[in-house]
Amino acid sequence: MTLEILTADTLSPVRHGFFTRRGGASSGVYAGLNCGGGSGDQSEIVSINRARVAEAMNAAPQLLMGVHQVHSADVVTVTTPDATLRDTRADALVTDRPGLVLTVLTADCMPVLLADIDAGVIGAVHAGWRGALDGVLGATLDAMEGLGADRTAITAVIGPCISQRAYEVGPEFLDAFVAEDPEHTRFFANGAGDRYLFDLPGFGLAQLRAAGIGHAEWTRHCTYGQPDLFYSYRRSVHEGAADYGRLIAAIRL
Repeated sequence: MTLEILTADTLSPVRHGFFTRRGGASSGVYAGLNCGGGSGDQSEIVSINRARVAEAMNAAPQLLMGVHQVHSADVVTVTTPDATLRDTRADALVTDRPGLVLTVLTADCMPVLLADIDAGVIGAVHAGWRGALDGVLGATLDAMEGLGADRTAITAVIGPCISQRAYEVGPEFLDAFVAEDPEHTRFFANGAGDRYLFDLPGFGLAQLRAAGIGHAEWTRHCTYGQPDLFYSYRRSVHEGAADYGRLIAAIRL
């Protein structure tokens, strides 16, 4: 099966993609294009999947740059191919170097790809609720500006992530957001009993726009609701699965 890659016209002509799970070599609960080395999948199979991603990005596998994601607001500026980056604890990468492929892994969290096309600066972000609340998106814009980008010229696209209808949370979750800003209640809808439904991509878009970005959009794909296309941590928990695969998003100059 060939790879299925979601792209956004607004990031053209920068090469990029939100890769679905289709076209990979993994099997079982990981069936498809599992690119997560931290999963319980066979490392050799994950390497095959990542090599297919690299080929689609017209790059050698060693040029796929990623970090050890920890739900932080930390951003790494990448200047050379560096295999040790995978041990660096951070959640976003930026570069102005052609040929380097910035990647993030997700399974419900937001993958965000960014580019200032004229300045030749790109970024990739893994943004769950904690990282987004702590400011990883704004920190990424700052880091891109440090490389010469203009945030009013930056385009950001949020890829497949969990949608509001599938993201049920408890009252303590709401409290964490309200403690930061009472206006954050607008990202919550009432659920069953004392539960709420949180709009993660809506929150991400609002954070980007408040930070002064030129353009921001969401692809409107829900990872939870489309098991044939996407891995989902929350779906795996609800199904009692032993583990789950990780989707990859990538961008390069």
